[in-house]
Amino acid sequence: MPGRLPNEADFAFSKPIAFSITPPSSSQQPINVLILLHGLGDTHVPFTNLGRQMNLPETVCISIRAPKPLPFDLGGFHWGDDLYFEPSSDAMNKDTGFRASAKLIIEEVVQRALIEGCGYEYRDILFFGYSQGGMAALQVGAELQDEELGGIVCIAGWLPDSAPMLPIDKKSRTPVLLCKAAISSEVPASALARLKDTYQYSEVKEWKRNADGMPRNREEMLPIMQFLARRLRSRKGVLEGAIELL
Repeated sequence: MPGRLPNEADFAFSKPIAFSITPPSSSQQPINVLILLHGLGDTHVPFTNLGRQMNLPETVCISIRAPKPLPFDLGGFHWGDDLYFEPSSDAMNKDTGFRASAKLIIEEVVQRALIEGCGYEYRDILFFGYSQGGMAALQVGAELQDEELGGIVCIAGWLPDSAPMLPIDKKSRTPVLLCKAAISSEVPASALARLKDTYQYSEVKEWKRNADGMPRNREEMLPIMQFLARRLRSRKGVLEGAIELL
């Protein structure tokens, strides 16, 4: 039996977080959940719009705002355990640990709200994360090493240093698609090696562009939609159900 459509009451956590729920455009019961995690310094609102635009069949999209606000009235939120700036550039470091955010997502969102509350299984739940949000998603997948999620799409992020090191016979079975720029990407090569050491099935897609960012055309979006088409449980074609994003 598929899970039911989540509602706001399912996310009445002890430490409230901001979120949005976007049901499928059709009246059919959702059988998949796509959790969207924004990047450093952003909020859940743009990813709410993204989930609506992707228009995935039989899929409810849940966009979650990171739990910690940026200091100094900078606006936006972050997923890290800490926050510090690079001395040489004053840029914010993205990889500052994700144990607290992963614990919140696993225990409150995945296990309590979606599995226990709404009747979904781990395999029904997928993640789409950008930059620091993608790193938080990869941490979640690594910590849930004994469970297979539907999949993780990570854009311009990498497996964080705080993710557990898994034995070779205990790799996560959750499939991963990591997308990055071919030139001037922030994703370090060492992180790609760690990704393959942690996940049994990982694919790295290099976009023909200079510098990381969100997908900006059909060519960059196509491998993401193909990955989702393989992993979503659906009686409809995912690629046919997706609208033109640009």
